[in-house]
Amino acid sequence: MPSGQIALFVTCLVDILRPSVGFAAIKLLKEAGFSVAVPNQSCCGQPNFNSGDKSGARRIARAHIAAFEAFDYVVAPSGSCAAMVKIHYQELFDAGTDDRRRAEDLARRTYELTSFLSDIAKVEIVRTRRVGSATYHDACSGLRELGVKHQPRALLKSVDGLNFVEMHEAEACCGFGGTFCVKYPEISGRIVESKVENIEASGADCVITGDVGCLLNIEGKLHRLGKSTPVYHVAEVLAGMTEDAP
Repeated sequence: MPSGQIALFVTCLVDILRPSVGFAAIKLLKEAGFSVAVPNQSCCGQPNFNSGDKSGARRIARAHIAAFEAFDYVVAPSGSCAAMVKIHYQELFDAGTDDRRRAEDLARRTYELTSFLSDIAKVEIVRTRRVGSATYHDACSGLRELGVKHQPRALLKSVDGLNFVEMHEAEACCGFGGTFCVKYPEISGRIVESKVENIEASGADCVITGDVGCLLNIEGKLHRLGKSTPVYHVAEVLAGMTEDAP
């Protein structure tokens, strides 16, 4: 197992709307044998970047890089936020500059949570129990930009009592897409409706994902349809910190 100091990159949606995910991530990292710090932090600048505000994204990136510069590893319970730092920060700065060097250095140290647990910490089994069945929705950025696919599934399959079932088109977008769901609500609504149909067809008791944005979008659609299927972040399930945990 690697040694070093870990910082949790909490992310805005976790901090504001689902803080249980942050506490679950800390629990998992500590159980893997690490000490975890939560430095003072803010948004990573992804909304600015995706909206074309490169100047604003650049200012935020500099502050984020400074906040996490002292740590050996930076772990985020979000593929989209981790991808922003790991891939897109470098696009904000010219090659050969000090800003670009620092961005590239932080990129090497930044990981999505399940990727860190599986690929770096080499966690194969989590010590928790959940009786029932679950299916998993692949969040777009984690899957397509960071290659997060087998890691959450392997960890979930180690949960005692949990029957993992694949839904049809698990890799298909849920329709959230950050500002996409605001700019194109009708298209977003049709996409998430299809996702909910696939979740229900799987027969799973709950649906799990690795990004809070996807979680809120799917959960909201289920609620509007009068469905009671719970939606959890993968960290909450792996840490045994869901509302219905024994």
